[in-house]
Amino acid sequence: MDEITYEESIINDIDALSQIEMARLVRFAPVGHIYFDTTKPYSKIFNKRFKELGGMTPAISKHIEW
Repeated sequence: MDEITYEESIINDIDALSQIEMARLVRFAPVGHIYFDTTKPYSKIFNKRFKELGGMTPAISKHIEW
C-alpha cells in the first residue's frame, strides 16, 4: 500500500470539501489556517477549487450567517 504524503493529505482534504464547508472556512477559519498560508501551495489550490464550486454566493453567505 502506498502511503500518501502530508501535502497530498491536505490536498485530498481540500478536494473533499463542499462549497458550503469552504465558505465557512473563508469566513470563520482562524488566522494562520494552513489552507490560507500563501507561503504554501494550499491557498492557490483552495481558491481554485472554491471558485470552481461557485465561490461565495449571497445564498451561501446567508446560509452560514455572520
